[in-house]
Amino acid sequence: MEAQTIMVAVVAGLQGVADRIGIAARAAQRDPGSVGLVAVSKTFPASLIRAAFDAGQRDFGENYLQEALAKIEALTDLPLIWHFIGPIQSNKTRAIAENFAWVHSVDRLRIAERLSDQRPPHLPPLAVCLQVNISGEPSKSGAAVADAAALAVAVAALPGLRLRGLMAMPAATADPNLQRAAFRRLRELRDAVNAAGGLPTPLDTLSMGMSDDLESAIAEGATLVRVGRGIFGARG
Repeated sequence: MEAQTIMVAVVAGLQGVADRIGIAARAAQRDPGSVGLVAVSKTFPASLIRAAFDAGQRDFGENYLQEALAKIEALTDLPLIWHFIGPIQSNKTRAIAENFAWVHSVDRLRIAERLSDQRPPHLPPLAVCLQVNISGEPSKSGAAVADAAALAVAVAALPGLRLRGLMAMPAATADPNLQRAAFRRLRELRDAVNAAGGLPTPLDTLSMGMSDDLESAIAEGATLVRVGRGIFGARG
């Protein structure tokens, strides 16, 4: 696909997602500006990220570390905000701590401790979200709902991190009522963690909602939605 065609497609994708965010936010009586967009660029080339940047997008999410590092290196000339959103292995924490501004997928204290210890001192604290297995799926990563409050207090105390909120990927369903119920559980958990106290600052972030369910997530309070296919098209 030639460069101009790629640019047109990415611009159209971004505009379409922005329109969906705006409609959903207004329907929920929210300011559309209160919902941030993380463009999930995993498996897509650096050229598409550059096209999205040219169209105004700044936040990009990656799942696979080695792929992400290659794109970060290729795009060092751009002021991008990189979000790591995939499962984290212990041997990957240093590279994540050194190269990303956000991590959405912290699900255990040991990983948080490594990220904090390995965050370079010249960088601001790494913004993190706790990934919660809100639907209780055995195959999914994420902390158990019952463990979230204690984990939040422990992670918030780590000097190299700034705990911002919670993230979830609920069980897939096309039923908007079931979608909303799962996202509501995450919002209520966030509110309960804040009410329990013990945090230096309240959690202000709910990272939830993707291409197929962002409207339901926004209706239940999402502050960051993570969209790939809706911007870049289907993955090969």
